[in-house]
Amino acid sequence: MHRVVALVRPVQSTFELGCAAEVFGTARAGVPQHYEFEVCTEAPGPVPTTAGYAMFVRRGLQALRRADTVIIPGWAPVEAPLSTRVRSALLQAHSRGARLVTICSGVFALARTGLLDGRSATTHWARAEQLQREFPLVKVEPDVLYVDHGDVATSAGAGAGIDLCLHLVRQDHGAAYAALLARHMVMPPHRDGGQVQYAPPPAPIEALDGLLAWAGERLGTALSVDDMAAHLNVSPRTLARRFADQLGTSPGAWLLSRRVTEARTLLEETDLPVDAIANRVGLSSAVNLRRRFRALVGTTPGAYRRAFRVT
Repeated sequence: MHRVVALVRPVQSTFELGCAAEVFGTARAGVPQHYEFEVCTEAPGPVPTTAGYAMFVRRGLQALRRADTVIIPGWAPVEAPLSTRVRSALLQAHSRGARLVTICSGVFALARTGLLDGRSATTHWARAEQLQREFPLVKVEPDVLYVDHGDVATSAGAGAGIDLCLHLVRQDHGAAYAALLARHMVMPPHRDGGQVQYAPPPAPIEALDGLLAWAGERLGTALSVDDMAAHLNVSPRTLARRFADQLGTSPGAWLLSRRVTEARTLLEETDLPVDAIANRVGLSSAVNLRRRFRALVGTTPGAYRRAFRVT
């Protein structure tokens, strides 16, 4: 069981903590439980929250010694220094292989450990300039939802923390499990980390006058952007504008992402050979699937299947 520990401090944001708890700590009927979730703080006892009440936290920093993932769900005020004990606990957790994750302003705490020096990171767009000013060795990316380096990961403001947490679930246990969890949360199954912070969230499948559902049913055909435009009786330029306005992406990028997502599910849930999967999702050949898959997922279809095959 993967142990996730959230490190909180006064005054703790209830929303950022809730993002982590909802993804990693909520038991749901019909959803396998792959994570253990707990909360710790430097001084156990009542911890004031932004909601006006105090929560009682029993665990101290010793909880980080056994964590597989440590989450810092916000850090307020952002100017607050790290105590020697907290800094040491975070560095020790990282040195033994724990993944350190921040939501929103939590990046300010992680930056004070030095683990982000020379690396890219993000935070809420309103704090990006301050982050860059205070930590010039960090490569701040103000326009993305999250940045994942494997051992450390950072997210933009508030809701982007859910996107990052679901992304980590996807990395740990595959796309099918993450999608199942997202459905129970009534959340979009995937927003790519490179999507800009101020872009609208992914539209529901009924959006664009049903085009997304129509296209999803035809992934195995030689479906093109021109075909999608023709289905709505609009020009490709108008279609591109509508995609940008409603989904924050292009029709071609959406279609490719949808095909690769379907390929991931088939790799997890079927024994179909790679060339058959390529044909089924409209990528025509195993070579093309491997190229597209590596570009979007960062690994090969074969390696992905071995890692995330549902048994």
